[in-house]
Amino acid sequence: MSRILIKNIRAIDVENDFVTDILVADGKIADIAENLTAQADEVIDGAGLVVMPSLFDMHVHLRDPGFTHKETIETGCAAALAGGVTGILAMPNTKPICDNPETIRYVIEKSASTGVDVYPVGCITGGMSGNGLCDYEALKNAGCICISDDGRPVENAEMMRKALELSKENGLLVASHCEDLSIIDGGIMNKGEISEKLGVKGMDRASEDYITAREMILAHSVDARIHICHVSTKGSTEMIRFAKSQGVKVTCETAPHYFMFTDKLLEKRDADYRMNPPLRTDEDLKAIIAGIKDGTIDCIITDHAPHTPEEKADFEKAPNGVLGLETSLAATLTSLYHTGEITLNKIVELMCVNPRKILGVEAAEIKKGSIADLVIVDINKKWTVDPEKLHSISKNSVFKGQTLTGKPLVTISKGIIRYDAR
Repeated sequence: MSRILIKNIRAIDVENDFVTDILVADGKIADIAENLTAQADEVIDGAGLVVMPSLFDMHVHLRDPGFTHKETIETGCAAALAGGVTGILAMPNTKPICDNPETIRYVIEKSASTGVDVYPVGCITGGMSGNGLCDYEALKNAGCICISDDGRPVENAEMMRKALELSKENGLLVASHCEDLSIIDGGIMNKGEISEKLGVKGMDRASEDYITAREMILAHSVDARIHICHVSTKGSTEMIRFAKSQGVKVTCETAPHYFMFTDKLLEKRDADYRMNPPLRTDEDLKAIIAGIKDGTIDCIITDHAPHTPEEKADFEKAPNGVLGLETSLAATLTSLYHTGEITLNKIVELMCVNPRKILGVEAAEIKKGSIADLVIVDINKKWTVDPEKLHSISKNSVFKGQTLTGKPLVTISKGIIRYDAR
């Protein structure tokens, strides 16, 4: 295994911000100090750059097995590394659905050589059908650390309560896609002024707010943990803030598009701007940013959801979902750091530390002896997102044509340089 010496780099973790040298050897951070002299196979000049723990994205759709025309485990992991991500939670709506040990093992084995730690999510209910709970012990024994029917809610509240109760016994995190299908009733974008203007059916925010409240009530009733996926509304943010103050064991996430864009983008009638939950209003956007700043929102994720150009061609009939792995750090730097909303330390907390902490996986830290999972970033580099240059098979980026400020240059996974764009 090669030895890497990073010189004169600005190192950022949750509490610290300092210029140093870092020696990586045998997959670990072997030393951290100023003016290090050590034998190395590669020396990286870090002057003017930032190093932080690599990102962990706890909401990704790899589409593999079953939908490899959209993404494969290999292409999804390549996209992750290009975004500074070395750990992902892979959602279960594949084909076959990830409700059995065999599919869990398939994802783990196929991702083993990619340089990305892929944790497959098991289903809450068999086939994501809502008709019966999966065998959580079997899923856990196969390598599962989280369960979710993401892409669908668990419609029956009692079944969800039982799932939460069992998850507590098995030590699994339950992640909920908060959506009431009877309220959505075929809606394709945020219900409001823009949907009315376009003459298309909207998705009422009550759908997300109602199930968010339900999940927290159910979790609290059995003293279990609940993780709320892709928060997009002011109402959900405020309810989660209150629930945390009352001791509910709730964590939550949001994605960059929810604090950067509003449903006004949909006036273009371009399905690349459609996802679920949908882009909301300026009031929601401001509430999401406030929730990030005060700690209500624990993580920034992508909900990376590849779809082919052919699938996205029809605005009203296209499936929901957007790419995100290669743009998440850049988008967050652009909209939250360079605007003065949050610090680099806070970004590390949201994108590197908290996801791993919530899931109970090994921490990536910048300290001697820690695993060498690192990303070197030019936080001031301006670049324009060209979907054709992204590593994903699909091209449905909500950031297409956007100029972002900040770009990962080198991603190191377990001491190995897995991505290098210097």
